[in-house]
Amino acid sequence: MIICPKSMEYPRGNQCQRLQSQVVKKSNNENERPQYLLVKALASRGRLDAVTQQMGYHPQYLDSFLKMQHYLLHMDGPLPFDCRHYIAIMAAARHQCWYLVNLHSFHFLRVGGDPQWLRGLECVPARLRNLNEINKILAHRPWLINRLHIENLLKIREQCWSLAELVHAVVLLAHYHALASFVFGCAQEERTDGRSVLKPSVVGSQCFCDAANGNSNQEILRINRNRSLDSCVELESLRERIHRIHLENENRDERSREHTRLTPPSSMQEREEDLASDIIVAADFSCYVQDPEFGYQDFARRDEEQTQIFRIQDYSWEDHGFSLVNRLYSDIGLLLDEKLRSVDSLQNCNMAKRQGCEASVFKRGIWNYIHCMFGIRYDDYDYAEVNHLLERTLKVYIKTVTCYPEKTNPEMFQQFWKQFKHSEKVHVNLLILEARTQVELLYALRAITQYMI
Repeated sequence: MIICPKSMEYPRGNQCQRLQSQVVKKSNNENERPQYLLVKALASRGRLDAVTQQMGYHPQYLDSFLKMQHYLLHMDGPLPFDCRHYIAIMAAARHQCWYLVNLHSFHFLRVGGDPQWLRGLECVPARLRNLNEINKILAHRPWLINRLHIENLLKIREQCWSLAELVHAVVLLAHYHALASFVFGCAQEERTDGRSVLKPSVVGSQCFCDAANGNSNQEILRINRNRSLDSCVELESLRERIHRIHLENENRDERSREHTRLTPPSSMQEREEDLASDIIVAADFSCYVQDPEFGYQDFARRDEEQTQIFRIQDYSWEDHGFSLVNRLYSDIGLLLDEKLRSVDSLQNCNMAKRQGCEASVFKRGIWNYIHCMFGIRYDDYDYAEVNHLLERTLKVYIKTVTCYPEKTNPEMFQQFWKQFKHSEKVHVNLLILEARTQVELLYALRAITQYMI
């Protein structure tokens, strides 16, 4: 598996590019597998981002996650690269996830995106702006999406989408809505003065190239993983510096500022500062969000005449969704399915043992509870088991992270079901991520199927 193409820029320069040729095959030793994945992630990014740090507790899942996300963002597909990152921004903004908005604003500019787009939806092509409606619905009440929403996007004359492009966009939206839940659920964001920021970590001084050369052990990797500087922290610092400069030079001639912005940078640091200065124009989420009052509503309060329960026997991922998405967006179905199966195969027996049940029974209880909150039901499941398996505090945590993650705070992660180890809490959040992704994909793909029929 290759994490990134050779042409990709490396934040740490040529020194860390050595890792790409050194990390070429998987270790057969399970004890070395976490080290292998972390070093390989560093080979592509020059740092370990917050998501990779948390998923690193479950290397098997991290492997499939990185493959799917890399394919979704960087490999051949129906959508241009800048549009992919902008859709990720739109999806993350629905849940006020500053970490993901910052991260993909940065990458949007790196792939040549128009800085004006970062001023908000009013500055993007109508074609992208038209995606806002299903972004809103999928993020909060996916049961409302129907054939007409799909038809509106596919039938608008000059701004129409193709089926393949729409499927690519839907997968991006579902992925980043769920990933926002994971970021908040793992306490990777905290609120400061009404604003979400990534929890900072201590900057490490050692380059990970030494680890790849065998000059380090797994303990050093573990320490450095906790010290790695996340790109969002970089951008936050750069934004503050640029903002101070703007205040000090507010009377400077506009032409001079534009000339400075367009001057080719002499170093990677200057390039990143230049990108950060473009990102600063989007100081809040409102520019990416229309109808901000629209949010999650309990499915039980639905209008019975308009919305029916989604019975998994009528439209399932295995029998319907997988084949449709894989046909319209080649191979993404395989990668999504591999990611889904990898989380299903994770073993955390202690969680289930505390409840006196098998691991599969405990995980199915969490999975079906999440699906039930969005109106998806399994006829062969006794939902009375949910109350038996899941304590009230755990259910409150799962519902908050799944349905309105922006209301999650770091204290919730520390306090929910204190018997959990950190890795077990991350496991629960991986289940939430996958269950929510599948919820959105099932509703969207069923609407697409209805349109096609």
